[in-house]
Amino acid sequence: MEERAIRGLASAYSRLREEIGKVIIGQDDVIDQLLIALFSRGHCLLVGVPGLAKTLLVSTVAQILQLSFRRIQFTPDLMPSDITGTDVLQDDPETGHRAFQFMQGPIFTHVLLADEINRTPPKTQAALLEAMQERHVTVGSNTYRLPSPFFVLATQNPIEQEGTYPLPEAQLDRFMFNVRVEYPTAAEELRILKQTTGGHEPELKPALTGAQILALQEVVRKVPVAEHVFIYARDLVRASRPNEDSAPDFVKKFLSWGAGPRAGQYLILGAKARAILEGRFHVTTEDVKTVAIPVLRHRILTTFQADSEGISPDDVIQKLLESVPVAIQERASQLKK
Repeated sequence: MEERAIRGLASAYSRLREEIGKVIIGQDDVIDQLLIALFSRGHCLLVGVPGLAKTLLVSTVAQILQLSFRRIQFTPDLMPSDITGTDVLQDDPETGHRAFQFMQGPIFTHVLLADEINRTPPKTQAALLEAMQERHVTVGSNTYRLPSPFFVLATQNPIEQEGTYPLPEAQLDRFMFNVRVEYPTAAEELRILKQTTGGHEPELKPALTGAQILALQEVVRKVPVAEHVFIYARDLVRASRPNEDSAPDFVKKFLSWGAGPRAGQYLILGAKARAILEGRFHVTTEDVKTVAIPVLRHRILTTFQADSEGISPDDVIQKLLESVPVAIQERASQLKK
C-alpha cells in the first residue's frame, strides 16, 4: 500500500474532526468510535439519554461526507414495510393496465439514523437489522440492493426507561460498536449554552464523497496485522467465555455468556482503522485495546451476581484487558522470526 493512501485517510480524518467540532462540542471518544466504524464498514449503536446531540452528530457527519441522510423515528406502531418499502398497485395511464411498483422506504440511503430503536417491537427491529447484515432488502420475490456506502447509526435510550423493547443479544451483535454517549463536562456544557443560544450558524465544508469513502474503506482492509496481534484479539475474545477452561475466575463468576467470533473480527477491523487514522501502516495491541470496550460491551452478558454487586460489562472488559497477557504473545512472535 502506498504511503499516499495512508496520508490521505489521516488527512481526511483531521478534516472530519475539524468540521464536526464546529457543531459538536466535546464527545471526542464518541466521534472517534463513529468514524472508526464508518471506515471499517460497521454500524454503531449510540446509547444515552435524550438531549445529548446524538441526532445532531449523525446528521452533521452525513452533511460533511456529502452522503444522503434519512431519519426514522422508531415508535411502537412502526411496521417493517415503513422502513424497507412496499409494492404499490399503480395504473399505467397509457395502457390502462395495473402493475405493482416498488416504492422505496427510508432505508434506501447512505446514512440512516434509527432514532430510539428500542421503542419499536422486535419484528420491526429485525427488518432493519437484516438489511444491515445483508445490505439488501427483499420485498415479495424481488431483492433490492441498498446504496453503498451504507451506514446505520441507531440511538437507544437506557433500558430502565419505560416503553422500551431491549434488543436481543443476537441482534445487538450486528452492531460493530456500542457507543456510550455521556453527559458533557461543566466546561463543555457552558460552551454548548453559549454556542447554541445565539444567531451564529456554523458553515460546514464537505470533506469526503461517497466514492472516496469506499476507496478509504478498501485502504483500511489492506492494513497488515502481525501474528501476535491476531493472537491477542483471539485470546481476549476467548477469555470472555465462561465455559472456556482458560477463562479467568472473575469471568466465570460475573459473566453468563461471552463474545463470539464476530467480536474478534471487529477488534481487528477497528484496530486497523484506528492505526490508519493515526497515520500508521501497522496495527498494535494498543489499537485492539482501544476499541475493545465498544466492541465487547454488548456481546457479553453479566450474571445476577455481577448485577447485584454493581459490576458492569465495562468493568469486566477492563479486568480482561488487565489480565490477558500481551508481552507473552509479542515475545512468541519474535521467537518465530
